[in-house]
Amino acid sequence: MPNTVPFPAKVRDWIAHNLSRGVAPSAIVNALIANGSVSEVAVAMVDAVSAALRYCMEPPGETLDLGASPMTYTVDPLRVPEVTRIRAGDRETRILMRLNRPAAVLLDEFLDDEECEALIALAQPRLVRSTIVDPITGRDVVAGHRSSDGMFFRRGETALIERIEARIALLTGRPADHGEGLQMLHYETGAEVTPHFDYLMPGNEFNRASVARNGQRVGTMLMYLNDVEAGGETVFPQCGLSILPRRGQAFYFEYGNQRGQSDPWSLHASQPVRAGEKWLAAKWIRTQRFAARGEVPEPAMTM
Repeated sequence: MPNTVPFPAKVRDWIAHNLSRGVAPSAIVNALIANGSVSEVAVAMVDAVSAALRYCMEPPGETLDLGASPMTYTVDPLRVPEVTRIRAGDRETRILMRLNRPAAVLLDEFLDDEECEALIALAQPRLVRSTIVDPITGRDVVAGHRSSDGMFFRRGETALIERIEARIALLTGRPADHGEGLQMLHYETGAEVTPHFDYLMPGNEFNRASVARNGQRVGTMLMYLNDVEAGGETVFPQCGLSILPRRGQAFYFEYGNQRGQSDPWSLHASQPVRAGEKWLAAKWIRTQRFAARGEVPEPAMTM
């Protein structure tokens, strides 16, 4: 059998569509074999498209190299300086922990008590049931995997939010306008978020258009606004990490590299709140200036 085989675009796109809507890879392989594909070729085709989706890379073109090495993720150095304390504008924060993959830091005293209380008070009257973009349709839907309430602030909406966004920008090394609006999340007892990625999978036109307009998501800042009585940990199943929510602390992790890949080890979840409630502020950071829906973006250079 030759090392290089044809890989028609319609077959590649059919595989990508079915993987994106949750069809098991083995079922797709069996369907290809039933339609005349050689078993080895069918497996290689599905593996290649699956890897491209997993790392948010372009899938193979019109041919497929059967002897190609499996795709792997190259971890870039974290943008946060390797120091024990760091000044981010108006505030100095301590680095409590570093993680190699996903590249991450745990920060102490990133927000003070007054800032945490003020964010909660501003968000509380505006909370609605959290939604996500459906990976198939691209429409906003109430998320079955996310049982929280939430809302978004506009970027720089208040002096407090502008100050926090400037702090995040200095810490992460990316301009404040590369960040999406600050999202507030409230979890009551029993609420959770099942494992998910923050980067945008290219499974629907909305995500593809968003990445083209604003760049891919490459970093997330999670800011904990209260001490949770029990539960509510942020967990990373690939590396076995569990972050306990503590008021004022923040966890920053990156999942995009210079090759344009996204890191599947950034898969994470929020464990069920077993007692009390949990308040969280989240900021997603893009490779270029973020323009909200309906806003015409200014020209921006990808970093």
